[in-house]
Amino acid sequence: MLTAQWRIIALFFIHALAVGGVQTRIPDLQVLNGLSAAQLGLVLMGQPLGGLPMFLFSSAIIERIGPRKVILLFLPVVIVTSALAGILLHPVALFVLLALNGVGFSLTNIAINVEADRVEAAGGGRIMNTCHGVWSIGFLVTALIGVGMRGMGLSPAWHLGLMAPVLLILLLIVVVPMRSAPPRLYSGDAKVRRLSLPTLATLGLVAFGLGAGLTEGAARAWAIIYLRDSFDVAPWLQSLALPVLVAAMAAGRLRADSVLDRFSPVPVARILSAIAIAGLLLVTLAPNAWAGLVGFALVGLGICVLYPLMLSSAARLGDRPASQNVAATTLVFQLVNLGAPALIGALVQGFGVRFAFAALIPILVLTFVMSGQLRSKTRGLA
Repeated sequence: MLTAQWRIIALFFIHALAVGGVQTRIPDLQVLNGLSAAQLGLVLMGQPLGGLPMFLFSSAIIERIGPRKVILLFLPVVIVTSALAGILLHPVALFVLLALNGVGFSLTNIAINVEADRVEAAGGGRIMNTCHGVWSIGFLVTALIGVGMRGMGLSPAWHLGLMAPVLLILLLIVVVPMRSAPPRLYSGDAKVRRLSLPTLATLGLVAFGLGAGLTEGAARAWAIIYLRDSFDVAPWLQSLALPVLVAAMAAGRLRADSVLDRFSPVPVARILSAIAIAGLLLVTLAPNAWAGLVGFALVGLGICVLYPLMLSSAARLGDRPASQNVAATTLVFQLVNLGAPALIGALVQGFGVRFAFAALIPILVLTFVMSGQLRSKTRGLA
């Protein structure tokens, strides 16, 4: 019988498998839909446009029906829209599917993080970074599946279509017997607000986590294209960029909870953000594909726990329900992210993919500077 901790950890794994499949086939979907780099950037805006409104209402929905039902209702939306992305080959269709995918992703993303925080509070020990580490392993698995599928020449339609029923079955096995943990206690107004609006505290946390989130999103979407356009290497070697990034993130996250229990989060965040900056510099200047892969490994290690720390810190603010602070933090985060795919696509189109990655370095410098925002928000589990 799975404990509550192992069940939520398994759910993070399934969530990663569900959201990661379509991202491994972005280069192929670009070609199949006849999209330029700038056009691809605009189409990729579909996911944040679809998901953004959900962050306003996600807290009210989660507090009303519980994280378990939210996951059970909306993770299948992510799975099905990913499968259809390989079948309905038209730029408008891909945009709409990504928008629906964003709706499911937003609601389930908040739900699993809120449930992980509740389990963490009830159990008395950190598990948030472990959950995100397992999420990274799940993303690594789906990225490696993408490597194999591309190596065999299997189309996105077959690849994503075959994954859908397997993921739906795994979801039912884990979630149907699941019981939601009790909500974390807080000292503010007991009334659950209909809209999860940001506060100064959540805005400060967004300023800290923004660099990691933008870098991770850009690397997932453009790392394979970076190797394809920068070096004359085989498709399977191009596809290794994503697994290398995610493997480094997973390794760092799985060790993070014990490291954070031993050291203060602030110096850990500053050291890791410096490593991420070094990794992006190497990606920008890499003389060959192998150096580029090392750069992505450093980036993955550097950003591994910055985003989970932002969410965990938001959940622990204690001024209102954890779901509201997590949703508000993610809302602002996604607002800033909204134009990122189009902007990066335009930078790639106009100046090349190396310049686009270099443009992210100043934002990671902001992360380094804003690491002090964690000081008052990660002292305890209560």
